[in-house]
Amino acid sequence: MALDRRTRVVRCDGMRTAPDESSTSGSTDDRRTILGHALGPALRETLEGRLGDIRWFRADWQRSGAATGRARWTGPTGEEVDVVVKLPVSEREYRWLGRLQDSTPPLPVPRLLASGDALGGYQLAWVVIEHLPVGPLGTHWEDDHILRMTEAAARFQAAAAGHPIDRPIRHEDWERLLKRSREAVRGQNINQPTRWRRILKSVARNLDAIVENWRDRAPIAWIHGDLHLANGMVRDADGAGPVVLIDLAEVRPGHWVEDAVYLERLHWARPERLKGRSPVRLLATARRRLGLEVEEDHPRIADLRRILIAACAPAFLRTEGIPVYVDAALDQLERGLRRFA
Repeated sequence: MALDRRTRVVRCDGMRTAPDESSTSGSTDDRRTILGHALGPALRETLEGRLGDIRWFRADWQRSGAATGRARWTGPTGEEVDVVVKLPVSEREYRWLGRLQDSTPPLPVPRLLASGDALGGYQLAWVVIEHLPVGPLGTHWEDDHILRMTEAAARFQAAAAGHPIDRPIRHEDWERLLKRSREAVRGQNINQPTRWRRILKSVARNLDAIVENWRDRAPIAWIHGDLHLANGMVRDADGAGPVVLIDLAEVRPGHWVEDAVYLERLHWARPERLKGRSPVRLLATARRRLGLEVEEDHPRIADLRRILIAACAPAFLRTEGIPVYVDAALDQLERGLRRFA
């Protein structure tokens, strides 16, 4: 089949039909679904009949600005499978979905059936991916979720490791963020303000050394960058198979512990869910199993990340200021500084 040169179709064998979404909604005035209805006909025309009618929806867990729809896809031998259509997608997600399609099974990201970087006269990236029948994991809690997410992160990191680092490492302005935190502690209602002021003063005294140690971390490789339960789904209909990571818009160069600490910090306020299991240790184990590097000083690197993230908690009181989380961040900060000293 001849397609526009800016459109790529990827064959994918062995897919299965998936059950309907349970959290979809009909057409609304949402900007995303309006965009989908406007560009859906052009997409179907571009794909020359392989994509069926699209039902646009917004799932409860969806955070991106993409229009998302369900449809049926007709493969090269006439078989039909359920798929998800997303448009627009970020350049980063578009690129990484394509890059990782040849990864060692089980594929750590959704299977890509078609994609392009232009549609209806617009420079706009879009993708058609397999429908994943189970998840996101964040919609309900199971005790094995953290383990399964770290195993998925290790598979993702292993698959991405074959691609050279072609963009700069992100350097946060920790001095500015710490200043915001100290101002927030003085100017807003926060639990244990005296304790916060004392510990942030200690961070300020040691900030240069902390940041220097953090920026010297190694190795630097590709990480997912947004590892949380809402970005984990399952390909197998029974929900028992390996987790598939979605939402690749934050993929970036970094140290592998960044993915683990990000997942961990989301549970600082609910430590009972971790049951004493550290996402950092779990990810380290999964990486070793795949033959990836795990350096001896990775616990110290993880502590540096915890210190920097926890110290910033007051800076984001207006958006992430749940008191139980802020209190948990303070505890993490004190423990991290004691180990750093």
